[in-house]
Amino acid sequence: MSGRPEKHSLTLRGHRTSVSLEAEFWRAFRAIAAERDLPINALAAEIDAARDPEVGLASAIRVHVLRHYQSRLQQPMDGQVPDHP
Repeated sequence: MSGRPEKHSLTLRGHRTSVSLEAEFWRAFRAIAAERDLPINALAAEIDAARDPEVGLASAIRVHVLRHYQSRLQQPMDGQVPDHP
């Protein structure tokens, strides 16, 4: 596992931009896009449109990935009853 960010180019609404994320975040971001049957540029554009202008795109993507997986932890597994009342 490397903490060093990797820079990749994305196209948002016809404009190229570079985003630096750690490899683990790139993998998770691509997995979320694939789950939704979206190209990563389309998912990035959604995140970009929804983010606060004071927040960088890389940070917004990281938070999106985190929230995606946090929401999965909060959902009961198929057919299983949650342990707590």
